[in-house]
Amino acid sequence: MASIITVPAFSDNYIWLLCNEDNSQAAIVDPGDAAPVIKTLEAEGIKPVAILITHFHHDHVGGIAKLLEAYPGLHVYGPEKERIPHMTHPLNGTETINLDRLGIRLNVMNVPGHTAGHIAYYDEQQGHLFCGDTLFACGCGRVFDGTLQDLHDSLQKIARLPAHTQIYCAHEYTLDNIGFAKWVEPENDDLLAREQDAMALIDNDKATVPSLLSLELKTNPFLRTDKPNVIKRVEEATGKSLNDGADVFAAMRTWKDTKYD
Repeated sequence: MASIITVPAFSDNYIWLLCNEDNSQAAIVDPGDAAPVIKTLEAEGIKPVAILITHFHHDHVGGIAKLLEAYPGLHVYGPEKERIPHMTHPLNGTETINLDRLGIRLNVMNVPGHTAGHIAYYDEQQGHLFCGDTLFACGCGRVFDGTLQDLHDSLQKIARLPAHTQIYCAHEYTLDNIGFAKWVEPENDDLLAREQDAMALIDNDKATVPSLLSLELKTNPFLRTDKPNVIKRVEEATGKSLNDGADVFAAMRTWKDTKYD
């Protein structure tokens, strides 16, 4: 059974270390900053074996060069459609990666939208999804060079995973996302309870992620675009008649971009 170590970076990023059973070796997910990763690896006596990148943004790739200086020869996996520095293993989103030294097998998923080539890594056996900036706790990423339709489709793909899937996103945005979600569903009891839980974690300097997909399905408005109360609220807020989930999602994401963020 592999374990996962959380490495905070910058003001709100999370870098993940996927470790083998005895925490002696690890793969590094989205190292935007090398310094906290190296500090953790040295403190814990962990040897890195690979770097896994979800997309090209600097706060996800900025630490690759220094990690390769400190640990030459690391394999660097990333989306083939994006320019990832020092990438050795470009991925098209249909592969399975066997990290034999860690005893971990990862399915690569195409989840464009936040960026056009964004991918995610799914450990089906243990129920872990490393989704970068596609799905956040109680929210989702902005659209940069992807499309709203792509991001909607990617979120629906994630929503079809088993409900016990743990969502390892890359940022501590939970409380802010809950604030917007309360605009959409102010009477959602699951959401209000989640806010209290998240505030308690933050007050104790603990991360609010990973989160369970089952909780996201109850509280994340961007996964609830088929709910009549959500549709009604987004129509009221945007002044649009919305015909399907993709329309609701696009209107809600634009609403958040322009009125809340």
